[in-house]
Amino acid sequence: MSEQKAIISVIGVDRVGIIYNVSKLLAESNINILDISQTILKDIFTMIMIVDIKNSINDFNNLKEDLKNLGERLGVKIDIQKEDIFRAMHRL
Repeated sequence: MSEQKAIISVIGVDRVGIIYNVSKLLAESNINILDISQTILKDIFTMIMIVDIKNSINDFNNLKEDLKNLGERLGVKIDIQKEDIFRAMHRL
């Protein structure tokens, strides 16, 4: 079974519940987190996730909108890109 990967980025002022809320939304959409990296620089929260969206119950555009809306509620910016688009945009 092959994966269909996407990259999620989260950035904003740190606050309680960012990882929980993003992870909860992904779990409710049947999306598996393959890798995660997060750090806080002073009070700025940053997180990058690689996720498998193959079995998602939401289509990609709805997921993107749900993440954007969640980010607005949390006061952070959340973006998602399919891995192939992400890689194409970052080739030298």
